Amino acid sequence: MAEAAGCADTEGLVGRRRERALLERALDDARAGAGGSVTVLRGEAGIGKTALLDWAADRADRAGYAVVRAAGAEAEVAVAFGALHQVLRPLLESARDALPPYQRQALESALGLRDAIPPGGFAVGAAALALLTDAARRRPLLIVVDDLHWVDSSSAAVFAFLHRRIDDLPVVLVVATRAEGSAPEGWHVHPVDVEPLPDADADAVLRRWHPDLTAVVAERVRREAAGNPLALTELPRQLRAEHRSGVVPLPERLPWGRRLERLFASRLRALSPEALRALLPVALGGDGDGGTWWSSVGDRHGDRAERLLDDVEASGLARLDHTGRLVFRHPLVRSAVIALAPEADRRAAHRLLAARLPEDEPRGLLHEAQAVRGPDEELAARLQEAGTRIALRGGDAEAALLLDRAAGLSPDADDRTRRLAWAAVMSARGGRLAYAARLVEQLRTRSLPDDVAPVFAYAVVYVDQSHHVDFASSFTLLPRALAALTAPGAPDVPGRGDLVEQVFFKLLLASSYTGDARGWRALARHLGDVSPAARLCHRVWADPPRTAHGTGRELRAAAEGAAGDGAGHAWLLLWAALGVDGTDAGPGLLLGGQHAYATQGSVAKVRCRQDFLLGRWDAADDWLREADSAEELGYHCNALLFRHYYAHVLAGRGDGPGFDELRARVEPAARAAGMRFVTDHLGRLRALVDLAHGRDEEAYERLCALLPPGRLPSGLSWFHLPFFDLVQAAVRSGHHAAARAHVAAGRAARMEEISDHHAFLLAAAAALTAGEDEQDEAFAAAYALAGTGPWVFALARLRLEHGARLRLGGRRAEAEDVLHMARHAFRELGAGPWADQCCRELRAAGLSAEVPAARVELLTAQELRVARLVAAGLTNKQIGAELNLSPRSVASHLYKIFPKLGIASRAALGRALAER
Repeated sequence: MAEAAGCADTEGLVGRRRERALLERALDDARAGAGGSVTVLRGEAGIGKTALLDWAADRADRAGYAVVRAAGAEAEVAVAFGALHQVLRPLLESARDALPPYQRQALESALGLRDAIPPGGFAVGAAALALLTDAARRRPLLIVVDDLHWVDSSSAAVFAFLHRRIDDLPVVLVVATRAEGSAPEGWHVHPVDVEPLPDADADAVLRRWHPDLTAVVAERVRREAAGNPLALTELPRQLRAEHRSGVVPLPERLPWGRRLERLFASRLRALSPEALRALLPVALGGDGDGGTWWSSVGDRHGDRAERLLDDVEASGLARLDHTGRLVFRHPLVRSAVIALAPEADRRAAHRLLAARLPEDEPRGLLHEAQAVRGPDEELAARLQEAGTRIALRGGDAEAALLLDRAAGLSPDADDRTRRLAWAAVMSARGGRLAYAARLVEQLRTRSLPDDVAPVFAYAVVYVDQSHHVDFASSFTLLPRALAALTAPGAPDVPGRGDLVEQVFFKLLLASSYTGDARGWRALARHLGDVSPAARLCHRVWADPPRTAHGTGRELRAAAEGAAGDGAGHAWLLLWAALGVDGTDAGPGLLLGGQHAYATQGSVAKVRCRQDFLLGRWDAADDWLREADSAEELGYHCNALLFRHYYAHVLAGRGDGPGFDELRARVEPAARAAGMRFVTDHLGRLRALVDLAHGRDEEAYERLCALLPPGRLPSGLSWFHLPFFDLVQAAVRSGHHAAARAHVAAGRAARMEEISDHHAFLLAAAAALTAGEDEQDEAFAAAYALAGTGPWVFALARLRLEHGARLRLGGRRAEAEDVLHMARHAFRELGAGPWADQCCRELRAAGLSAEVPAARVELLTAQELRVARLVAAGLTNKQIGAELNLSPRSVASHLYKIFPKLGIASRAALGRALAER
């Protein structure tokens, strides 16, 4: 029977570029009169040979070929000339009179069209060749034979005869056969091996046929299918909806379905029951445990072990590799062995595997769990202990599986509830948020012991915040959970310290996103119960104009010693870094790499902020990929936030339509959740679009609605981000008194003591409001601060305003340098509307908008030394140590170097020096 490769839609055949090129060349050559050819496609069952035959037939039909087909079938292998009948009968109908009588009679008798004994194979072959020659005179001919290994021997002999005699005819013969052996008997042609699809093509097959699979499920299917197209298309069809969507973890063994089972089941059933039982531990143990299992077969089977191995290897299903490990020829064989085994045999194999592993080793415990029937508290307790150990090492997703299995084995209802609650928490932290949501729904129907209530509350809030983008439960459940966890005589809860940190963080997060006063009041009550890192994070976000002074410096010190701390500690430091725009704390915050998705997601959000501030806007496409990944994992809040960061780049580039489209996608969910962190930012970003296009009054009005000039209200943790925007819009639109009032408020709040970025934004805003006699000093001070952290976009906007003032003051040469630097930076960022503003200023000054050539000869010796060190990748601090200068002096040198070279960024220095 012809195989169904799962992707035989000829227009949509995925991959197979090499095979298609060979077939296309053969068809083109025959049609052009260059002679016929034979192609033998060889490969394992389901690999896609039939799909290639279908593609060739479709291609030939559209090219004007006559196409005839045959397919071998196991049930018809004893029917003489059965396959030949499929090929020649259509041709014989139209060419019967063109053949000599003896050849026509030979074919008719062979094909069962005449009641006579067929002549010998040579006579039938010669008659078949004459028929093909006659048919090919009218138009080229393609002969397709599928499953040659099931073709009857009489037909196979004729096809072998024909394949050596069509070189001079416009005839192409393409056959497909199984992978066993070399070329088909009697064929003098080298087979084309149809290999498993590479990963990229396998992913394309899954996207085409099963676009609803989550990334995690698709990866598992791709791994199990090992490039087999039939498996790629059929395995997902056997999964339940909750498995396909990733809500429920995939089973240990993926279900097969009848089409896949037929691939290997017949050969497995040909093995003895003893051989199958010997293979079962290898299949269940996987590469980690099972491959070496075969080495112990001799201990159990004695003299029969070698015979069992011979039978297994003779079946072509498995082999011993050079290390003595038994390796299945295809991952689907492993699945077939498990699928065909009785349940009792599977349990026995799990017990054998568990006995070979160290006691309380997680893999061994899971094998034990698969072997038992009914509750087992002793095993459940050992699973829980192993899960807790793994979670402490950052393996939350793996720990969740152990806790879930422990819950299933628990005879006591309260213990079962405790373990399920922790499984929900660990699933959420480990990136299995949809599954955590399902566990939470199960727990809602249960009676909760006192010690479980805080854990359950945390799990509910985690799911609500991250999965449902809902913060309402945060302000009802988390304050009670904190109170229960920190009260004198509180019930003992495993990992209480880190749990308190995580609950505190989740409440701080909800309060920061929404500005809800209930959360801030509850957090203030528990400052004495949490770590210094938690108190630091609280100071950053609670009321930064009044509480965050010195936190940037403290954060760097805290991050340097945080590598071994728990997830809660990591989250707090990462959120604090986000609050102070801690661009230089990034390396120390890579501690997130040792934790699961929840922490790594926080790291990614910090990097988004860093990339925007530092002008790495080309990374923005990665943020959208992060959003898609978060969506796949069920972290819908993270997906919303990543898209919100992408909106920053659209706004910075002045892309109004793109920004409005993304805003329409993000804002409704953020508004429904009360996330002022997002909705206020989107309002600020719309004002940024207005500024890019010279709509200064509209920008000023939008910003005033967010941040009244001269006031830094409580509850606006991100007050510094629109600070410079408001002053720039006020100055441009003529609201100078409001601009000065806002700068005065920033000075009164001692913004410069919060972080380097806060200090720069205040200095930049102050420069815009400085009088004519003070402006040079004010701009120089802002530029010096910019050198401590290259905030490219804000710096370019400062230079644009500076250049405009210099032009108005008649200082054309200085204006030219500054405006060219700003224009260059905007161009590198892709911020075209801002670059156009620079060009307009240059033309208004009677200057060329073209970029001047680099003028390295204008640099002093010290400036040249600084420039070379910057081009080599050194930071200001490193350069200062090298040249015995302070970092601020290095920044001052750069302020002079950039205009002399006509560049605007450190990255451009190397190119400018190379052009000298």
